[in-house]
Amino acid sequence: MASWDVFRELDNLRREIDEAFRGVGVNRSFGPTFLSPVTTRRFPMVNFSEDEGNVYVEALIPGVDPKDVDLSVLRNTLTISGERKPFAEVKGVVHRSELGSGKFSRTLELPVDIDANRISARCKDGIMTVTLAKAEHAKPKRIEIKLS
Repeated sequence: MASWDVFRELDNLRREIDEAFRGVGVNRSFGPTFLSPVTTRRFPMVNFSEDEGNVYVEALIPGVDPKDVDLSVLRNTLTISGERKPFAEVKGVVHRSELGSGKFSRTLELPVDIDANRISARCKDGIMTVTLAKAEHAKPKRIEIKLS
């Protein structure tokens, strides 16, 4: 008697459904994409922190050219959007395709108001670091207590 593997059966079902939808739609591919429904993670993944003077966002964007990334700030939201260009098409049988391509967008609500004239961004080793200076009215103020 052969054992039943539920995960193998689910994988076979997924493949059959993918095959049924392949090529359906007008100029639309249902193949693996950058924001594949297989994952529930948002892209780009970020680290988000602040100190007294700034808010810092580190975004993981491996394989994305920084020229293909747009940053915008509106009120207290930061939007990171862009596109990962398609990789070279592989000839022959593909056993797994997880390195997708396509457009992405991530919007983060900032905890304080930002000085839009004092924002900087740099990218190194696939990590984009955005430094957003807090607006003066959003910075903590030290109040001296007088003794009487």
